[in-house]
Amino acid sequence: MANPSHVPEAPKTGIAGLVQNWQSDAMSGFLVFLIALPLCLGIAMASNFPPQAGIITAIIGGVLVSRINGSFMTINGPAAGLIVVIFDSVQELGKGDAMAGYKYTLAAIVCASVIQTLMGYFKAGKLSAFFPSSVVHGMLAAIGIIIMSKQIHTLLGVKPDAQTLFQTIGQIPRSFLEMNPEVAMIGGAGLVILIAWSFLKNRYLKMIPGPLVVVMVGLALGQYYDLDHEHIYMFLHDDPILPHHEATADLSHAFTIGPKFLVAIPEHFMAGFSFPDFSLIGTLEFWEQVVTICLVGSLESLLSAAAVDKLDTYKRYSDLNRDLTAVGIGNTLCGLVGGLPMIAEIVRSSANVNNGGRTAWANFFHGTYMLIFVALFPRLIHEIPLASLAALLVFTGYKLASPQEFLKTLAIGYEQLVVFVITIIGVLATDLLIGVAIGMVAEFIIHLLRSVRWREVLKLYFEVREIEPGVYRIRVDGAAFFANFLSLKSELSALPEGQTLIFDLSKAETVDHTVMEFIHDFCEDYERRGGHYEIRGLDQHTASSDHPLAARKRVAMAGKL
Repeated sequence: MANPSHVPEAPKTGIAGLVQNWQSDAMSGFLVFLIALPLCLGIAMASNFPPQAGIITAIIGGVLVSRINGSFMTINGPAAGLIVVIFDSVQELGKGDAMAGYKYTLAAIVCASVIQTLMGYFKAGKLSAFFPSSVVHGMLAAIGIIIMSKQIHTLLGVKPDAQTLFQTIGQIPRSFLEMNPEVAMIGGAGLVILIAWSFLKNRYLKMIPGPLVVVMVGLALGQYYDLDHEHIYMFLHDDPILPHHEATADLSHAFTIGPKFLVAIPEHFMAGFSFPDFSLIGTLEFWEQVVTICLVGSLESLLSAAAVDKLDTYKRYSDLNRDLTAVGIGNTLCGLVGGLPMIAEIVRSSANVNNGGRTAWANFFHGTYMLIFVALFPRLIHEIPLASLAALLVFTGYKLASPQEFLKTLAIGYEQLVVFVITIIGVLATDLLIGVAIGMVAEFIIHLLRSVRWREVLKLYFEVREIEPGVYRIRVDGAAFFANFLSLKSELSALPEGQTLIFDLSKAETVDHTVMEFIHDFCEDYERRGGHYEIRGLDQHTASSDHPLAARKRVAMAGKL
């Protein structure tokens, strides 16, 4: 195995890291702030929270959590993946009263965050591996579909007459027919900009954040259409024969526009704080929301932090348990003062890496810029059109549920696509928690059909042994799949670095995609840290597809079926 490529010396941390890297971190933090500001506002409003709630979260995530977390390059803040969870909580707990639902949901966030903190303290970070990859991706795709179905109406300037998700989706054609043209022009322009920005090749233009361009164009169009003042305008109707008052009396092509299509935010930052209401803490529906917020938030944060580690130029590795604890502490504070829950957000974190951030101080600067801006320029935030923010969310939702996601899953294997689609349908038809459970049951059934024995469902048979100095053999027997490999993951994490690892899968009857993906990622990470690896026995397996990480079944076993 070839030696790993040269990794540059990692920057210092703490105050020494601030002194060493403040220029690069301050610049990266500023560019991330420009991306994060409109997304924080949009995510908050799509969650049925006040706009400032998203900004509060970004400030706490940057200023506080960056000082106590276990990662180096992650940016903490509200994420699109939690929109559906929080929106449903406000609806369920508030019973139609949005303000009451908001305060009850803040209480649920506090309780969920305390559990999240304890999970990190008791080293439950590895539990993210228990969820099959296709179920997680299916959950995210379902979230994307829900975000798009709700935000398209805001982009068009129409409020749908719908009570359920499927009614909301069914109302989309009607919203196109009844759209408010000037509002739709603002939202459509934002969507066109984001699509165009995704195809840009010029590296100098790419340095300008697409969301910032969307907001700037939205501000200009908002001024042009005079969104600050409520008025009626005529569209495609200008009859010179009729007197002006008679022409305006014909309302067949008349539309209302005004401040209701702009972001509503308090004049003073301190006025944006709200406090939780714990009066529903004794009810089952309250704790259902607590479990959902904790599960989805923790899962997303852990997966994002691990993904960002792979992007880090210096190949540093997050302490996921410490990171989960820090996010839990930050979320507890968010719930107490009126903010959304945060995660380690992958899009903003990727931007941090690409913009030259070096340490967690970039996250700190991003939160500090957010605090300064919202304290000094609340009026400018108020001028942002809702349609511009809706365009950002529609585009984000599309990326989560794009056709490419379906094709990538199919490439891994048809059974992964089945689980992926079942999870999506389960989430859309029920809710996130039940939908994920449905996806996991589907995965279990597929493994049982692939001749996984019941005694192997929760127990993986493996052996880790040093066969000679510096050489460890990891032999896996029986069935290896998402529900039983946590013990293997724990054992591997205790191996010393810089050794040679031999994975012997020749006796493994089946290896599912989640385990194949874990072994692949673990080996690559281990090699980057100076070790070596070898995987043996895959030639004795048939794969469910040509994908290198597809599920495998031992040939001898396959011949008996």
